[in-house]
Amino acid sequence: MAFQQEAGIAVEGIGTACLFFRFIPATSLTEALYLSIFHSVSAFCNAGFSLFYDSFTRYNQDWIFNIVISVLVISGGTGFLVMAELRRQLPFKRRTWSRCSLHTKIVLSSTMILLVISTLMILFMEWSNTLASLSVLNRLMAAFFQGVSARTAGFNSVAIGNMANETLFFLVLLMFIGASPGSCGGGIKTTTFITLIALGTSRLFGYERTSIFKRTIPEENISKAISILLISAVVVAIAIMAILMTELGETAHPASRDKFLELVFEVVSAFGTVGLSTGITNGLSMAGKIIITFVMFIGRLGPLVIALAVSRKPDKSQYYFAEENIMIG
Repeated sequence: MAFQQEAGIAVEGIGTACLFFRFIPATSLTEALYLSIFHSVSAFCNAGFSLFYDSFTRYNQDWIFNIVISVLVISGGTGFLVMAELRRQLPFKRRTWSRCSLHTKIVLSSTMILLVISTLMILFMEWSNTLASLSVLNRLMAAFFQGVSARTAGFNSVAIGNMANETLFFLVLLMFIGASPGSCGGGIKTTTFITLIALGTSRLFGYERTSIFKRTIPEENISKAISILLISAVVVAIAIMAILMTELGETAHPASRDKFLELVFEVVSAFGTVGLSTGITNGLSMAGKIIITFVMFIGRLGPLVIALAVSRKPDKSQYYFAEENIMIG
């Protein structure tokens, strides 16, 4: 707990200092300090709250601002366990990576992979759309910033509501994956996602054990990952069905086809505690807002915590039924 407080204060303090010098030329000293503290804490905690009505679209060509916010978001979404381990490894040497735990390796590698993929995908899909007015380098920066923010933070430097359908769907996938365990972000977590990928790959190539980075993942961890995915999928599916009924009712498909993806985006954003929206939040009915609030509550607690809270402890005198094969696929 002490390290979490120290790490949070240190990172947020550095972020505040960097943002202060970006705000000070255009605002007063007091306002610049207030804006710096607020947005530094909001970014590190992956809260996504901004004091600007357009989030950070006004800063979509400010490299220093975007980099500082991105570093704060990534730091807060990595997890305190990883941060504590990296601090113990200081100073970094050639064999530092090999001494890291499997958890840290998965978190860092998955974070880097997702950042690269999300940047390239957003850049490709929005090149002639929301990024069209920017220079080539600023397009790259805006795509990177949105890829960082989409999984956890909820800031935006381009208009989310003007993005292409394929981009919105891709952001839905990123928001569902979310941040890493022990962090300030939501979603099913990067380790869950990578564990399921490793499980599928191992089964595809005929391996009985699931391994990654020359380590075997215990069956208990695999079972938890599968449970988290199933529970999350059920929660999101039920919430989408409920909000479609409250917001669209018996509206014919041709008259409501523009709303489906927006409502799906809204639900997954709430589940991942991201905060991004295409702009329909204010127009939701009271029932729709209650559904979104409930989904945010589940997403913040975590699906595994909910499952453990309502599950019944297994009977010590367990018995097993006879096995019988079924057809799969």
